[in-house]
Amino acid sequence: MQRIYETERLILKVIDKNDVAAVLDYIDRNKDFLQEWEPYRCDEFYTKQFQQDLLENDFQKIHDKSLLRLWLYKKEDDKRIIGTLSFSDIIMGCFQSCHLGYKLDQTEINHGYITEAIRRGIDIIFQDYGLHRIEANIMPKNSRSLRVAEKLGFHNEGLAKQYLRINGIWEDHVHMVLLNEEL
Repeated sequence: MQRIYETERLILKVIDKNDVAAVLDYIDRNKDFLQEWEPYRCDEFYTKQFQQDLLENDFQKIHDKSLLRLWLYKKEDDKRIIGTLSFSDIIMGCFQSCHLGYKLDQTEINHGYITEAIRRGIDIIFQDYGLHRIEANIMPKNSRSLRVAEKLGFHNEGLAKQYLRINGIWEDHVHMVLLNEEL
């Protein structure tokens, strides 16, 4: 399993529970900013033990190839997490598909980092994992995320009504899809 990937400006890492301090720092810095876009988080979510357990669970799923979560760092500061992207629910067989999720530090928005990271992630998922389809579900009001998906070639397959419960509210999501045309 490869644990480190690079882009022009970023390092993308598979991390484990030993990196929990950097994860907690990222989460604490962005708690209020991300609240609008994520499921409701109980107080326990922000604890060291909870995050270590999540990292251990992620690491096992990465090992089993049902998940690829990459944490993002700028090359000039390889200790401070600026975001994460995940390709989850990886299903092989005749489906060969996954779901894409991503988030970025509020201070790093509009610098092209998330687009750069996802572009590299797409290459990994299509080339190394051999997947055919990536699905990204995005709230219609999240225009920045919709723009990112469109720039990367995702196309709109429709609106999923009350698709995910985000911050305690059932939210509609635009179903964006990217196909691996080389398969």
